[in-house]
Amino acid sequence: MKKSKVAISLDKSLLDLVDSKVDGSVIRSRSQAMEFFLRKGLQDQSINTAVLLIKGEHQKNLLKKLKGKTLIKGQLEFFIKYGINNLYIVTQHTKNINLLLNEISESKINVEIVETDARGNAEALKSVKDKINNSFIVMSGDTYNNFDLMKMIKKHLELDKMATMGLMTREKIHGYGTAILDGDFIVDFQEKPKQSSTNIVNAGIYIFKPEVFELFENVSSLEKDLFPKLARLKQLVGFFTYGEYEHLG
Repeated sequence: MKKSKVAISLDKSLLDLVDSKVDGSVIRSRSQAMEFFLRKGLQDQSINTAVLLIKGEHQKNLLKKLKGKTLIKGQLEFFIKYGINNLYIVTQHTKNINLLLNEISESKINVEIVETDARGNAEALKSVKDKINNSFIVMSGDTYNNFDLMKMIKKHLELDKMATMGLMTREKIHGYGTAILDGDFIVDFQEKPKQSSTNIVNAGIYIFKPEVFELFENVSSLEKDLFPKLARLKQLVGFFTYGEYEHLG
């Protein structure tokens, strides 16, 4: 690959630190050291993996048309736009699997269907645990979101908590999980309450650190089990998406 030459100014102590990483074998020069650690730092500040969670009985929603294309193709375009290059679709085996495979066959990113018999969505998410190394996005499979995902990623990385939840406001909260905020933090989360003192609701999209799996003991549902636990621990950040949202359930 052709490389471009650039001139930069560095503090001497920082330059000495860079030079100390040159070991003559793995890293053989100052330029290689700077390239290696710059690339590593940028990778640590980016997210390239997403997970769609969809029940087998709801797979037909991924094939419904929205804005002239199937929901799954709209979701793929959204993820591609924001630098996602690995997508796992976690679901069960159904008669619609071949139709779904056909829809994703020409995707510009790597898409893998992971079949599981897990009952709850948290248990389903655990099926990709060994495939996850860095922070990752999770979205409800029958949900369409279109907003500035990069801002959500930036907030997640800056606050460095276990999870960040996309939020919206709705006049009627029926059918939604609700969140109570204290600054940036969700301090209470209830899944589909009959009544609530807040109109802030779950948008069905989240960012997790991989360490979140350490909290999955006795957790079956993200909404009923995990999010209340994260809220109590002050490890759940809220982010208002201020974008398009459709639920095709």
